[in-house]
Amino acid sequence: MSDIGSGDEGISSQKYHGQGMDAGGNNFDSGQQPQEQELATKMLQIQSKRFYLDVKQNRRGRFIKVAEIGADGRRSQIFLAMSTAAEFRDHLSSFSDYYSSLGPPNPDNVPDDGKLKSEMMLKDNRRYYLDLKENSRGRFLRVSQTITRGGPRSQVALPAQGMIEFRDALTDLLDDFGVDDGGFKGELPEGRHLRVDNKNFYFDIGQNNRGIYMKVSEVVPSLQVKSNFRTAITVPEKCWTRFRDILADYCDKMCRAQHPQDPHQGGAGPAGPAGPAGLAGGAGGAAAGGGRAGAAQPAPDIEAGRGASRI
Repeated sequence: MSDIGSGDEGISSQKYHGQGMDAGGNNFDSGQQPQEQELATKMLQIQSKRFYLDVKQNRRGRFIKVAEIGADGRRSQIFLAMSTAAEFRDHLSSFSDYYSSLGPPNPDNVPDDGKLKSEMMLKDNRRYYLDLKENSRGRFLRVSQTITRGGPRSQVALPAQGMIEFRDALTDLLDDFGVDDGGFKGELPEGRHLRVDNKNFYFDIGQNNRGIYMKVSEVVPSLQVKSNFRTAITVPEKCWTRFRDILADYCDKMCRAQHPQDPHQGGAGPAGPAGPAGLAGGAGGAAAGGGRAGAAQPAPDIEAGRGASRI
């Protein structure tokens, strides 16, 4: 016999490979994942389905991953912030009470859309649709998660007879870990500004439901119109250190390329009057260093106070 709520209900599912997402539906497979910790897990066997409730935590906060695994190993999953999980628990009580008030299923009197009761939850850019439905195989609660920016729709189907058991397991996890979503709640650093020639660069720190980020904007006066031309990139906070290291590496390489070390010099002498220290800008520097007294190397075209700096 087919599972209630499977098949023609169009539930998005996939073979289980241990993949994961965060509460915003973002992949955190190897190479892209933020540091994540699994805090607790519960498993429920309801009819022929297994349901896993995993409390997880990453730098964005805590959330619960709900995974449904069918008898064939196919997997569907949704993600709930802790506060959303608490709201879902309360809805489960309401749906269970309504389900108990219904009479026996009547295959000849099924609603056209199959819906008996519906609710909706909203969290940041995610919407959750709760639909108590009935089809020829019985009654079930379908929970659908959608992302407003056009991401994939994911959903699980919970047999109606298991709503109380599911609610109780969810309550146990919320009692242990609370309903606070966590995440960063401190004060973000102020923005910075850098001007180079006719360009302005703005560094602004922000935060949204996906975490903390840095927006780097380049503003250049436009010659065609009486306005400025702006472009921007957004750098997630989790890769700032790597971003900085790459920039610092380029700064070091360009510095060595612009100021090569003369292999014939015995050491760097004091700078002559015409050039800065470390450059062969003056005769005194070349002579004292024991190097060749040739033509002075031109200084790089870097204006004072405008050298490369690390973010």
